[in-house]
Amino acid sequence: MKGLIWAEAAVFFLVALMMIACSSSTTAPSTQNQAPAPEAKKEPILNTGKACFSQMAGMAARWSPDAVPFHMESALNAESNGQGGKSTIWRGMFASPSRRTYKVFTCSGSRLRDEAPIGVTSSAEIVYGPTVPNLMFQAFLLSTDSDQAYAVAQEKGGSKLLEKDPKQPVLYTLDWNMKDKALLWVVLYGTSANDSKGIGVIDATTGKFLRAK
Repeated sequence: MKGLIWAEAAVFFLVALMMIACSSSTTAPSTQNQAPAPEAKKEPILNTGKACFSQMAGMAARWSPDAVPFHMESALNAESNGQGGKSTIWRGMFASPSRRTYKVFTCSGSRLRDEAPIGVTSSAEIVYGPTVPNLMFQAFLLSTDSDQAYAVAQEKGGSKLLEKDPKQPVLYTLDWNMKDKALLWVVLYGTSANDSKGIGVIDATTGKFLRAK
């Protein structure tokens, strides 16, 4: 009799365990069908000219120890209209006197598919002509950054252009000027020299406003 009671108790206990197992298996949430969490949108990186210049100069020195800069410019795209002295794309040209060649370096913070990937990349070597040596300048002359040049240009009339068009594109170039014997920022309000609404010329060493065009 006692054996029967124990047998019945064992069967009851086993049935109870099975019911608990079934209940937990049906109520447990399924992870296989859950949609993956959406990735956070990666924002573009807007750089000033000087920040990108330093990165490009470092790569240029690894390419050729005697590499010397002779031109830098910003670019316009859907991520940046150039206002504030910043852009997601900057290009710099560095020449090697010993090789008599130059490379174009691109400093990118862009997320666009048709732009250079984030970081610094370079072109193939290109043989330079007789005018390039006259355009070369020393890196230490670049003391005034592009955002500072922009602020100066704004004070000298650029702000009025932005009042007329809040989306006004702004381009920047950095070059050695033989006539002024100075390294100059040119702040161009437009997409090119042909359609510019105004141009400001700023000394890239002193930050002084020189003239408007």
